[in-house]
Amino acid sequence: MMLRPVRLSPGADLRQSVEAIAADLQGQGGFVVCGIGSLVNACLRMADETEARLVQGPLEILSFCGSIAPNGVHLHMSVANSAGEVMGGHVCPGCEVRTTAELLVAEVAGYKLSREFDAATGFRELLVRPGGHVPNAA
Repeated sequence: MMLRPVRLSPGADLRQSVEAIAADLQGQGGFVVCGIGSLVNACLRMADETEARLVQGPLEILSFCGSIAPNGVHLHMSVANSAGEVMGGHVCPGCEVRTTAELLVAEVAGYKLSREFDAATGFRELLVRPGGHVPNAA
């Protein structure tokens, strides 16, 4: 496993930035282990909802994690507003970084992660296959 620290600058879209990181993982995949920072606004899809909801900011990112594959990501986040009220859900495009977003991405070695349709759930779910690049142990 290789850990990759990432800092996103003001104006970056959180989800689109993680999707770009996922595309760069050379067909393997990984996980966003944690993330903190601030957002102008957040766009979150709540449990069992079909549409995303705009959460007005400014907001602090309290937690951010998920699985990332070259063909898709599944990200969750909790945020707090200036009154300390907390809201969380699935991360959608439209989460604009306010001052910074600091992430730790864990790239997996020896596995290929992808998102594939699962008839049992009706969603594109994480599929884990053995294979992929394994770095030399030194």
